[in-house]
Amino acid sequence: MPLDREKSDKSTEKEADSTAITKAMDLMTSIILLRQNRIVRGRPNGRDNRPSTLNKNLFGGVIGNMLEWYDFAVFGFLAPVIGNNFFPSDNPLDSLLSAFGVFAAAFIARPLGGIFFGYVGDHFGRKKALQFSVLLMAVPTVLMGLLPTHAAIGTLAPILLVLLRLIQGLSVGGELIGSIAFVAETAPLKQRGYYSSWTFASSYTGMTLGSLSAVGLYAALGTQAMQDWGWRIPFLSGIVIALAAYWIRRELTETPIFKRMQHGGQVDANPLHEALQLVPGDIFHAFALVALVGGGFYTLFIWWPTFLTDYLHPGIPHAAALNTVSLIVLIILIPIAGRLSDIYGRRPLLVWSSAGLTLLSWPLFLLATQGGLLPALVSQLCFSALMGLFLGPIPATLVEMFPARYRYSAIGLSYNISLCCFGGTAPLLATWLVKHYQTISAPALYVVALSGLNLIAALALPQGQPHRPQRDLLQEL
Repeated sequence: MPLDREKSDKSTEKEADSTAITKAMDLMTSIILLRQNRIVRGRPNGRDNRPSTLNKNLFGGVIGNMLEWYDFAVFGFLAPVIGNNFFPSDNPLDSLLSAFGVFAAAFIARPLGGIFFGYVGDHFGRKKALQFSVLLMAVPTVLMGLLPTHAAIGTLAPILLVLLRLIQGLSVGGELIGSIAFVAETAPLKQRGYYSSWTFASSYTGMTLGSLSAVGLYAALGTQAMQDWGWRIPFLSGIVIALAAYWIRRELTETPIFKRMQHGGQVDANPLHEALQLVPGDIFHAFALVALVGGGFYTLFIWWPTFLTDYLHPGIPHAAALNTVSLIVLIILIPIAGRLSDIYGRRPLLVWSSAGLTLLSWPLFLLATQGGLLPALVSQLCFSALMGLFLGPIPATLVEMFPARYRYSAIGLSYNISLCCFGGTAPLLATWLVKHYQTISAPALYVVALSGLNLIAALALPQGQPHRPQRDLLQEL
């Protein structure tokens, strides 16, 4: 009996030791998993939600947008001057059509940029894609400011101008999408709409700076000096923003979602191919959903100053200043709409804003044609309000449509093809519609058609919680 008791005691000790070892191993495993997933206090799913980190990620993500859309806006606002310098013609309208044709050429390269940077962003990381895209934008921007005109080198001038715009298009095709992915993936889930909306707001801030540059330079230099050499200044000054953007992005940390993809060996070798195989319907849905982002915006805010000055008789004085005021209102409303989408959902805001634009675009165009500064201002401010409510939820909506492993590629393809089809051609098409139908309000029909398409796409979105937590968990990887 004593021997049996001794054996029993030893067996109990061994079981206790085994249990202790098992618990220790479980504890070690838990610590390793916690470190890998970085699920620590204040950092769920690896997100560092401290205000300082959120602001750093936000600013680093959006600063490149300001440069790229500043340059695009400058080109649009200075289209009459650029047309005269690179496409001289006895008919000013023909020169303007040529300049807007070059504007559209940059959008042709956008889908290629979306494919290239989509691969870089999904395979090598969002941070690397953002660093490269801002450098690729800086070089052609500066070269455009140094480019000889048609009077100096003849036909070679417009050829070089088109080539530089194509390079810019490649860059823009990746910059905004990378910014959306980076900011959304580092933002708190329940504030994703608000934070990601700043990617659009920053783009239009760049456009506003472009508008202010045009207004300020015309006021300081006069029309003749702008025609001769003043148009070069906005392009050359873009190098300052580019260098600042690159330096800031060097200090950013890769998004937690992409880090987990790397650590888990889930980085796709061909993300676009997988997206086209698995979610072709979602890609087409995103394509339709952003039709108004390009066509509506470029008609109502880029082509609009030309409409007020060249087509209304008498023309509206200070059209660029009026456009700047409307852009500022738009920038203020976009983050508000993004936050509202976090509270009430993306779908309701997209449906109601699209419906409003479908119903009101034609009357607002007719109001502007009545002549005078006040009707023009009221009509464009109404467009700003409706477009702001529409644009605010779009970035978060796009992010929530695709899993992280091919998110950059899928959004890059759908968004940029849509912008190529509806955005880059908008000023050219609006000018052609006026010339062909001899009716200055004809471009309103284009906005109505795009708004109707967007209304259908918005109605097709799933209903649910504003930030859809279950869907987020499924689509983290």
